Amino acid sequence: MTLATADTSQGTAAGNPALVAASAIALIAAATLAGAWFFQLVLEILPCPLCLEQRYAHYLAVPLGVLVAFAAGRGAPRPLLLAGLAILGLAALANAGLATYHAGVEWGFWQGPTDCSGPIVNLGSAGNLLERLETVKVVRCDEVQWRFLGLSLAGYNVLISLLMAALAAWGVARTAKA
Repeated sequence: MTLATADTSQGTAAGNPALVAASAIALIAAATLAGAWFFQLVLEILPCPLCLEQRYAHYLAVPLGVLVAFAAGRGAPRPLLLAGLAILGLAALANAGLATYHAGVEWGFWQGPTDCSGPIVNLGSAGNLLERLETVKVVRCDEVQWRFLGLSLAGYNVLISLLMAALAAWGVARTAKA
């Protein structure tokens, strides 16, 4: 084996940190998305625009995590695995930042985007106002629809995203040493 490939000589997942980290990240992201869709479709807790944006990192993490795990299992070059894990980690960190911003909007620490928080300033013409009010459900970013143990879904997404970033960092550190 050359220095440019990952250590898969033990033949187990425990001996391949890139495989473990990428698989865990993909599973956590998939479970998070499944939970988000459960809240939306079963419990009818509709997502606000910021909630929907927070899903993007998870939509990236599932296929990329599976791809990195597959590559790690096949003994892909170490730089490729490190790059994949780094992208997963950066996406998770960015998502943790977005979720922190959203949680801050919910707690009233700062103003949220004008399209989903703050006063409604443009109601349009009076002629079609009633029609639009009957068909449009505005989900506000600054109103919490569900809390558990004092945290909203955005708060839980901060924790989940930080866990995913920590797993990616662990995978990078362990893969770089191998």
